[in-house]
Amino acid sequence: MAEIRTIKIKQSVLVNNDARAESLRTELKEHRVFLLNVMSSPGSGKTTLLKDLINRLKGDFRIGVMEADMDADVDGKEIAEKTGVKTIQLNTSGECHLDAKMTSEGVHELGYDDLDLIILENIGNLVCPAEFDTGATSSMVLLSVPEGDDKPIKYPLMFRRGNFFVFTKMDTKVVFDFDVELAKQRILKLNPKAYFFPVSAKTGDGMEDLAAYLKSLIVAYKNA
Repeated sequence: MAEIRTIKIKQSVLVNNDARAESLRTELKEHRVFLLNVMSSPGSGKTTLLKDLINRLKGDFRIGVMEADMDADVDGKEIAEKTGVKTIQLNTSGECHLDAKMTSEGVHELGYDDLDLIILENIGNLVCPAEFDTGATSSMVLLSVPEGDDKPIKYPLMFRRGNFFVFTKMDTKVVFDFDVELAKQRILKLNPKAYFFPVSAKTGDGMEDLAAYLKSLIVAYKNA
């Protein structure tokens, strides 16, 4: 019987992606541009939160946004219309994530000359985006109250990869069974250095603290 060879394709793809990601991070640092990767499940409130956050930060920083979707451009149009910042749409033609190559192409399309902060709104998915390093400076992961506090158990890689975590739609907590402290504990077991921000983009509760934290990260990065 002929010998069957097993080739670990995914490992090779990830190794190549990681090298591309590090190259992009170096390039971003040279231009002193902070790249924030925003990840979450669909419907967690990424776009709504980003509209509020961008409007709080745009007086201090020059901001560009990359909106990623498999096909649609509705979020990109919404961000551009409601914030006025430079926005491009990235369509992946069915891919459920962005990798470092796609991100790099988007960054180069935006350009570096007039930007301090680039926000990448990744595709809504708690699995694929966590597997691929985009080259981002930092990753913000959203977990909405209606999703439940068990998601860190079900999708651990996403919660290992995030740098700070935002509990969204806190105004709905009176309706849904979501234990904030339990969610924090579950994430901290996976990611002991995690920071947390319970917010409601609808009411504005907690958004100022989130904006202040992100501002501090950007200032420290640009001054390092």
